[in-house]
Amino acid sequence: MRASYAWGVADTPWLGDTVSLVAAFRRGERSPVEELQATYDAIDASDLNAFCFLDRERALDAARTADVSLPFGGVPIGVKELDHNLGWPDTDASLVFKDRIAETTDTMLLRIRAAGGVLAGQTTSSEFGGVNLTRTLLHGATHNPWQHDRTPGGSSGGSAAGVAGGLASIATGGDGGGSIRIPAGFTGLVGLKSTFGRIPRGPGASNGNLTTTTGCLTRSVRDTARWFDVCNGHEDNDPLSLPRVDGWEAGLGSVPTRGARAIIVADWGSAVVSPAMWAVLEEAGEHLIKITGMQRVSGVNTALPRLGAAWSITGMAALAFELRDHWPACADMLTPEMRYGLQHTQDLYGTEARGRFETRRVELNRRMAEILGEVDIIITASNPDVAFSAQGPLPDTFGGVVAGAGNNGVLTIPANIYGNPGISIPAGSVDGLPVGLQVMSRHFAEPLLLELALAYERSRPWPLVAPR
Repeated sequence: MRASYAWGVADTPWLGDTVSLVAAFRRGERSPVEELQATYDAIDASDLNAFCFLDRERALDAARTADVSLPFGGVPIGVKELDHNLGWPDTDASLVFKDRIAETTDTMLLRIRAAGGVLAGQTTSSEFGGVNLTRTLLHGATHNPWQHDRTPGGSSGGSAAGVAGGLASIATGGDGGGSIRIPAGFTGLVGLKSTFGRIPRGPGASNGNLTTTTGCLTRSVRDTARWFDVCNGHEDNDPLSLPRVDGWEAGLGSVPTRGARAIIVADWGSAVVSPAMWAVLEEAGEHLIKITGMQRVSGVNTALPRLGAAWSITGMAALAFELRDHWPACADMLTPEMRYGLQHTQDLYGTEARGRFETRRVELNRRMAEILGEVDIIITASNPDVAFSAQGPLPDTFGGVVAGAGNNGVLTIPANIYGNPGISIPAGSVDGLPVGLQVMSRHFAEPLLLELALAYERSRPWPLVAPR
């Protein structure tokens, strides 16, 4: 079955993928101004709460002069609220910083804008990007377009809701513990967490615990490939950023997959996954192996050291520093998850805690290297269950199995600690809600992951937006 990427009528935003929207611009079937107005009209009428700031005048000026010959010429772009764009709100999705304004523009946004993208507005995020739930005191709860009372995940929840909900064809995301892959899995989108450093962060970004990458939430594999064509490559403000690699979109369909060794893991990171969801994903993983000619491997020890608590403590230490002039007076201005995290970790971080975290990172690095020495591809779930309540709290039960709230995110955190790439691929549904298949490989293997996702997309085309 061949995927259909083009879908749109004049009075609604484009409901196909971004590549087909640019093609429609070039054929004269739509104009960037018409598309931007349709986007704003849809946002104004939406109850998803996916956008929290709209830059209407500047965006309209950009749309009027858009060069549609460029890779993203004229495309309205949703920008995650944790990204920085000069003159826009810089709130970190927190009441504490509700009046702060960005003084710089991130390198990724500069590159997208230079490639013709129209920065339409900010999409909602979880507070400080801290949890897989986009619900804050500043903006309220963001909803999943597949079922209104469910979350789109986090922290890139507004981006996911906006793209899957038909408001914008593409939006930015960031992934420091799963924040691209988790919402992609919850909303039926493509979400690539790249090798650490693939797209430069900053200027002015802190490296923190060396886990965060930036990227996008998209409706198609080729949209993701085009994004990385434009945005990847070293920039001096981020000394850990990687050299440029060309040919992401042009190379689709030509990367060898036959004979690659693949393992399907139900309990990656010691996760507990909903049995009903795993039944769907295991079949999807088997199908992916079959259509790409990979070789399924069994008997590999995939046990990993648990780093969730250590990862959280280091993240909270960085947050405590950011809030140093406000905490604890600001406690009631924070979401329950952030307040709890600060209260329960404020005395835990120090020389010994940092040493333990680095020791565990070394242990995980060793285990990941051992596993990826025996296999080329790791296939697992993007999330432990389907999307939960938009209002929270974080669930502790997954498909009827009690595992504790700490089970959220354990499937995705290992790739952030190790720095290797992983992608969430739409792989069906359970009870009408999307499920995502997470596929990982070694550092720098994003082209292979995109090739596998493309094969799945062509074999089993997924809905580009949620049903209306």
